[in-house]
Amino acid sequence: MTGDVTFPPLMSGEAAGPGLDPFDLACQKAELGVDAGLVIYDLGADTLRAALILAPDVALLKAMAMLPVCGLGFQNALGALAPPEVAVHLDWDGGLRINGASCGALRVAASGDDPERVPDWLVIGLTLPLWPTGDGGQTPDQTALYAEGCADVAAPQLLESWTRHCLHWINRWEDGDHKALHADWRGLAHGLGEETTRAGLTGTFLGVDEDFGMLLRDRETTHLIPLTSVLVRD
Repeated sequence: MTGDVTFPPLMSGEAAGPGLDPFDLACQKAELGVDAGLVIYDLGADTLRAALILAPDVALLKAMAMLPVCGLGFQNALGALAPPEVAVHLDWDGGLRINGASCGALRVAASGDDPERVPDWLVIGLTLPLWPTGDGGQTPDQTALYAEGCADVAAPQLLESWTRHCLHWINRWEDGDHKALHADWRGLAHGLGEETTRAGLTGTFLGVDEDFGMLLRDRETTHLIPLTSVLVRD
């Protein structure tokens, strides 16, 4: 037990101090060599923020699967706690959508950006607005958790559920169950078959390759945009 949050086996929790960003703090601690499985979190009044430190044993190109893995973990977690009519979808780059509107995001950082090297560490960060800020009518494409019929979902409970479901999917991925990961992610992916712009290219989002690289089809060819392109870099 850490404060009001209970973490699953192989994970531990640490509350971020006042004014500290859990994602930045997790990257700093990972660089110093803290054990994998540490979750740094901030249960703010308006926003839930958390970051999970991982230690991959595969090349970064493969390890980037942790972004969609933790996206599935979030959908499963909220799906278990929210009313059944609440729909969660996932953007390719880590964005989260609730009932069609943008509602926070996942982001990812690593010790390096060479796709062929095994990174020393990987950090997945979660930012989720709980309450709307300002006039929601001016930003109809953005929302907050409690504005979408989820007022009974307590932030500590959601954080606990997210870490449990992330661990579940990490274990399945490590066991080689990549087919289920791809199938479940594809069923939640936002914008499949629609026109989008990524890395300066505009085309139709056809899907992803085995490493979750975006397949983007324009009039001339199909481009592959690796998921490493969304890494948060210093």
